[in-house]
Amino acid sequence: QVQLVESGGGLVQAGGSLRLSCAASGRTDSIYAMGWFRQAPGKERDFVAVIRMHDGRTYYADSVKGRFTISRDNAKNTVYLQMNSLKPEDTAVYYCNRVEWSTISALDAWGQGTLVTVSS
Repeated sequence: QVQLVESGGGLVQAGGSLRLSCAASGRTDSIYAMGWFRQAPGKERDFVAVIRMHDGRTYYADSVKGRFTISRDNAKNTVYLQMNSLKPEDTAVYYCNRVEWSTISALDAWGQGTLVTVSS
């Protein structure tokens, strides 16, 4: 079993930046890909970005492409989400999860997430 802890959220003005972290523990050798998802108030949880751990290949939702960058540090079992040029519509609770690469679907139960609030 893998445990995931998200951190790094906060309040930022539009146009600003934040970096989220997702630290994994437990059976980290079972992690093939990790991703970020987000859920805005009153909306469904959506995919944001995914990274394949062994080669760093990435894939992004169109809404964040060019603004967000997902990266990983395999030695630390940590995945990051660098968010630049933030917009108010990026406001959401952000979650990380193991991801099934071919379907970009989350594999594990959701954690508490980390709240990102972008003010206009």
